Amino acid sequence: MTTNASARERDAGSDSPSVDEIGESYDDFLATLDVLEQEALRKVESGRVYDQASERVRIKWIRIVKDIVAEKRKVTVDRDLEELGAEVDRLKEKQGVVE
Repeated sequence: MTTNASARERDAGSDSPSVDEIGESYDDFLATLDVLEQEALRKVESGRVYDQASERVRIKWIRIVKDIVAEKRKVTVDRDLEELGAEVDRLKEKQGVVE
């Protein structure tokens, strides 16, 4: 989720999700990416290369691993920003700050 999604939730009058709820949804997604990464790495490490076609397939698996790692980094940053946003909202409510 993005900050814009958080703002829309606030504007709609709904309570912002708790930090735990945010973390759980991102953790599920990261777990799926971990499984994909492990499978792609297995293909790269245990693949037999007999010819040029096999090497091309191996290179594609390496690219998939690179893309998965980049996506995990993005998801982790998104999760952290979402959690920080929820924490800021909670602190503002506690302090009685109105936007």
